[in-house]
Formats: sequence, C-alpha cells, structure tokens
Amino acid sequence: MSTMSPKPADPAVRTGLIEAAARVLAEEGPKALTTRRLAHEAGTSTMAVYTYFGSMDEVWHAVRKEGFARLVAHLDATADLTDPVAGLAAGGAAYLANGLANPHLYRAMFLERHEGPDAGNDTFQRLVDAVRRCVEAGRFRQVEPIRSLGWAVQLWTMRHGMVSLAIAELLPAEHLPLHFADMSQCLFVGYGDDPEAARRSVDLAMRDHWPAEPANAS
Repeated sequence: MSTMSPKPADPAVRTGLIEAAARVLAEEGPKALTTRRLAHEAGTSTMAVYTYFGSMDEVWHAVRKEGFARLVAHLDATADLTDPVAGLAAGGAAYLANGLANPHLYRAMFLERHEGPDAGNDTFQRLVDAVRRCVEAGRFRQVEPIRSLGWAVQLWTMRHGMVSLAIAELLPAEHLPLHFADMSQCLFVGYGDDPEAARRSVDLAMRDHWPAEPANAS
C-alpha cells in the first residue's frame, strides 16, 4: 500500500503569515496578536500557523528576523564605494528606503526587545564599521572608539527618527531625501570632514543609491 508524502511547506504562506503578523503588531500591538487573529488576517487556518511556527513566540521572532533580513538586502544592494563617506551615506539611504518599503515590518522590528540574540546587532555593527572606515581614511577625526561608537548611535537615531516620522505620515516621504542629505552632511562635518568633501560624498550617495520612487508598501 502506498503512502502519501506530506505536503511541502509553501514559503509564500509563511511569508503571508509573517506580513499579517507584522501588520497586527504595528497597528494594534502585541496583545492583539493571537493564533486565531493571525490565521484570520492571513486567510488561513490556525493549524497552518502551527505548521510553520511552533508557537506565537516563534511568530514574533520570525517577524523581527524577516524585518532585519529585508534591511540587510537593501544594505547589500548598495555597491561598494571607494569613498567611505559616500558609502556611509549610501547605507543610510538604503535604511530609509527599506523602512518606507516595509512599514509594518519596520514598526514591528522595534516594538520591544525579546530575550536572546537580537537580529539587529549585525546591522548596527555594519554602521559602526562604516564609521570606523571614515576615521581610518582620515575623513573623520581620530577619536576614542567609544566616541566613534557614539557617532554610529547618532546616525542610527537620525535614520530611525526619519523613517518613523515618515511611516506615521508626520513627515512627507518626498521630503526625506532633502532632510536626510542635509543632516548627514552636517553630521559628517561635525565628525571632522571637510564641508565640500562631505557635500560631494553625500551627493554621490544620493545620486546613485536613493531610489527615484521609494516604495511604500502597505
């Protein structure tokens, strides 16, 4: 007697569950996300939720992991630049573009921190390393590591604040390029870069790496 093999998992269903979970988390908060609610939002059964995720904690972890994976994909899409300051600015443009393209996931990524390894550590380390390259290239002044770490925190705070305001519709998305370029240049000069060199680097990053029409997914 032949036996039927189990139906293979469908990545599209898993992605749909993650995006539905992100939407509920972003709009209503963690307490609203239940197995029944998630199944309803994704147009599937509660059994499907447990087929792809062992628990609701795993759903939450998967949402954060997917959010940071999409951010990494945007960062990886920026070509390596010989100008380290342009590379730093290009990374910021990619960060903003990702947030606009994935607003629900972006909000869910930062709702609260769970126990265990944080999916965002690697992406922040990329920013720390990018700042360090600018120091090593002589574009930013030599400072103690804790100071350059502080610069990375400042840059992340600026990027995060702009994305948060834009997806909350408190700052028009079409205004982001101007504000991002201006603030980035001001910060770079504050870190020791020559004003004209900073302007050229930011202009290069915005010309080649800011999407003409950043997506704004629902």
